[in-house]
Amino acid sequence: MKHADHDHREQRKRRRARGRRPLQNNAGSDRRWIEGKDVHLADEIRYIQQRAAERDTRIVTIGPLLLFSDESGDAWMLDPADRLATRLAEAGDPRLARVEETEERFAVGWQGRYEIIRLAFVFSDDESGRVTTILGYPTRQIIQRIAEVFGC
Repeated sequence: MKHADHDHREQRKRRRARGRRPLQNNAGSDRRWIEGKDVHLADEIRYIQQRAAERDTRIVTIGPLLLFSDESGDAWMLDPADRLATRLAEAGDPRLARVEETEERFAVGWQGRYEIIRLAFVFSDDESGRVTTILGYPTRQIIQRIAEVFGC
């Protein structure tokens, strides 16, 4: 019983610590400065899915990843270094993300690759081979954030 109480206390302590992370909100983009061991990707995915459900445009960078939501209700997670992408929400409905996470690292089951060509977000689905072009995403802000944070 002592062990379970300790685990619950530790979980509450981590939740409180995550809640104290500095957050600067600037024109629909979130800049989160997070220590590596404080990153909980599942929490960030839920956050961006909630923003998508509320039709709120957000851009969040976490370690090597960029997550964004759009007023269309779509949300994506991108790996700018390798141009990998996975859809997190579509028309406000959350999508299942294949993510495995431990305290030290995480792994993502990427669905395909993306490219941004001017105002177009182009996604190539690895499973179906289908290529989808989407207009209306905040592509300029995404490109700017990638350049600022990742230097790509």
